[in-house]
Amino acid sequence: MKNLTDRQREVLDYIAQYTEENGYPPTVRETSERFGVSLRAIQDRIAGLQKKGYLSLSEKKSRSLRVLIDERTDKKNAFVAKVAVLGTVAAGKPLLSEENIERYISVAEPLVRPGKNYFALNVRGASMINAGILEGDLAVVEQCSDAVDGQIVVAVVDNAITLKRFFREMNRVRLQPENPDYQPIYSQDVRIVGVLAGIVRSY
Repeated sequence: MKNLTDRQREVLDYIAQYTEENGYPPTVRETSERFGVSLRAIQDRIAGLQKKGYLSLSEKKSRSLRVLIDERTDKKNAFVAKVAVLGTVAAGKPLLSEENIERYISVAEPLVRPGKNYFALNVRGASMINAGILEGDLAVVEQCSDAVDGQIVVAVVDNAITLKRFFREMNRVRLQPENPDYQPIYSQDVRIVGVLAGIVRSY
């Protein structure tokens, strides 16, 4: 990695320590106030840290500063996302509305990646058992509205949410279970809400 300036190192150490102590990073404004300099000056230092591979930042979120390499330990930090676990999803309610959220969990790479949004569902039933997805598992799902054939998706059909393998057919969509005891779901009105990113299982 390229050498940091003293000012860049101060900013990097502050962001890393703040994140450790609070569980979330400071905003760019909080960082500028901490060092008593202008927003522009801090943005320049952050841009330098990004360019050198020490820091990432999303323009769309206020608390998205993330230390990629912490010089204090000389280690790469794994990305961790706060993921909403959905309970019984109420018909007619937006998927991630407060009424549907049961709790939050922290999920780390490689199940989650920076710049993506995720939610989790408790798996019920045995329809996907041959894909290694068991009742009681927690399915971590990347939010998206499209999928390619063969992907395991979370889809809404007739106001019900289902986890199945996705296939496009001539005039309809086939949602295929991974258990011969279950029948495929065929529909012309399927709304994809996410693609399976991984499974969390407790023993």
